[in-house]
Amino acid sequence: MSAAPPPEDARGPGRLAALDVVRGVALLGILLLNIASFALPEAAYLNPRAYGGWHGADLTAWLINFLLFDGKMRGLFSFLFGASMLLVIERAEACGESAAKVHYRRMLWLLAFGLAHLWLVWHGDILSHYALVGMIAFGLRNLPTARLLALGITLICVTLVFFATVPIAVHHGQDLAALNRTIGVPAPAEIARELTLYRSDYPAILRTRLAEHAVTPLPMLWFYGPETLAYMLFGMAALRSGLLRGEWPRARYRRWLWICWGIALPGYIALAVYIVRAQFSLFSVALGSWTLTAPLRPPMIVGWACLILLLARPGGALTERLAAAGRTAFTNYLLTSLICTMLFYGYGLGWFGHLSRWQLYPVVFAIWGLILLWSKPWLARFRFGPFEWLWRSLARWRWQQLRGAASV
Repeated sequence: MSAAPPPEDARGPGRLAALDVVRGVALLGILLLNIASFALPEAAYLNPRAYGGWHGADLTAWLINFLLFDGKMRGLFSFLFGASMLLVIERAEACGESAAKVHYRRMLWLLAFGLAHLWLVWHGDILSHYALVGMIAFGLRNLPTARLLALGITLICVTLVFFATVPIAVHHGQDLAALNRTIGVPAPAEIARELTLYRSDYPAILRTRLAEHAVTPLPMLWFYGPETLAYMLFGMAALRSGLLRGEWPRARYRRWLWICWGIALPGYIALAVYIVRAQFSLFSVALGSWTLTAPLRPPMIVGWACLILLLARPGGALTERLAAAGRTAFTNYLLTSLICTMLFYGYGLGWFGHLSRWQLYPVVFAIWGLILLWSKPWLARFRFGPFEWLWRSLARWRWQQLRGAASV
């Protein structure tokens, strides 16, 4: 990565440091949503009426996340994955290495890490999904920017069609029991089952996870793969256009922030009003939260990237700590899972289901503080985060030098 970001000029924040800052914000933002999956029954992730409270402060917490963060941080991270993947490929080619060998070794090891995370730590793993989609994205890396955008938009349309099958199924009364378990209001017996399970010991949770999620990456690739691939293509296009490098003039970032959020945010507000008025009915969640958000997410994600790069102050203390968190995002993602499962599962503190929705966010802020505190001092002494170093060493089949300050 580059040295410390240069002073701000008309071109905006420092180039490669910009990627790290945006990634750091996305990493922190993802926990705002994942915390519900760690701490509450499955259906509560999308439907606050399922568990955790849906009035007062709990409703406010859901509204803020729905409007500003839900799907946007995951999508932003996917943008950055596509951009970083392209950078690694370009650097390999510049060094005379086989881009295909470098890329697929990285993706295969990422898949191994992801499967271990999925099966041994937490069922909400995204790494294995990124690895599989990343293998597909490699073949599209040389498309011109305009074609990357066109293909990404086409894939978002495909995603909308896929997601529309869910409210259609609800409308026709199909699979209602299964859908209520995941996005509706589960039966009390199902809630009791989840509470009992996640408040129990590690062997019981592990057995259930292996039974229910042994092949999860494959159906996930089919259902979510088009959307994730679209985001990775958008990330490649954003890198080539200079957006994610911090190369745009500030006026251009401001203009695209207003355009993107001016289009998408009113749509999100309308959907939120509809869902709340429908009292989080199964159909309203399936249509308003699951399906119709698909075409609104990409402009919200681009708007977020523009906003972050406008607010980032090169050389600022918070900017540097966010960049350090972004450089150690792989380690921090896995560390977050270990911390949260130890807090909420029965083999740790056993907080699962004991906190309402809004009460989860002091926990989030505490973990944010930990990430921001440790990442920068670590990179002052070591070139990579611990898991970044291990991944890089395994992918290159030789131990990489770890000691030595990394530029952030």
